[in-house]
Amino acid sequence: MGNGQWGMVKCVVISIAHCLLPIALIAQEPASRSVIVATTTSLNDTGLLDSIAPLFRRATGFTIRVVAVGSGQALKMGERGDADVIMAHSPAAESTFMAQGHGTRRRAFASNYFTLVGPPDDPAGARSAPDMAEALRRIAASRAIFVSRGDSSGTHVREIGLWRRAGGLTRWPGYLETGQGQAPTMLVADERRGYALTDRSTYGTLRRRVELVPLRDAEPALLNIYSVIELNGARLPRVNARGATAFADFLLSDAVQNLLRTYGQSRFGAPLFLPAGR
Repeated sequence: MGNGQWGMVKCVVISIAHCLLPIALIAQEPASRSVIVATTTSLNDTGLLDSIAPLFRRATGFTIRVVAVGSGQALKMGERGDADVIMAHSPAAESTFMAQGHGTRRRAFASNYFTLVGPPDDPAGARSAPDMAEALRRIAASRAIFVSRGDSSGTHVREIGLWRRAGGLTRWPGYLETGQGQAPTMLVADERRGYALTDRSTYGTLRRRVELVPLRDAEPALLNIYSVIELNGARLPRVNARGATAFADFLLSDAVQNLLRTYGQSRFGAPLFLPAGR
């Protein structure tokens, strides 16, 4: 091959390389600028992440991809490296997750309360019970319908803990498990005129669609804390650790904490969350 021909070949190769380089960068960009957020269904159902996403993108340049599952499933995703950051509300499971080295930082960013919802006539008398444990005992004694998520989510784990406080769960024909998220579970409870445990944020989003009413006010046993966990990029190479840190920091920023103070007020009649400091 002559020098002229070889020069032409080099030019072609260089030209192709220059053409392919931007394509390669474009192919890599979504992975580096996108953050996969595994979140509880209760958070997702409120639309909170839809409100946060554009603010986060403008502030950091990152976009988020949301996967809504129960807290237990979200933590399993974290163990496998199938997410970059986790939003959960299952404190005991989160502590175990951190102790096993799957996460680098875990921080509370919001809270609210669980409540017991049921039919307005409250046939089991749960509303007048002195505490949640007695309310559950009355429901079980009356053999009323109680609808559980039964999915190892943060809400389901809390429910089982509350049953332990009440003396233990003795199943009866009216105790039903949906294996689904919070909103479908509440709709089943409404259809069956039964009781269910729910976070107040999900109840707020559904209250116009159901006849169920909240029967328990805030009490220590019903405190519901939401945490954000950054996954261990050293252990899980696929994790976008930089994006996860940016997202977790943003949740604790003034922009989001101030948003939480009033989020849901105009649409649902009351704020759905309390900021982390509250």
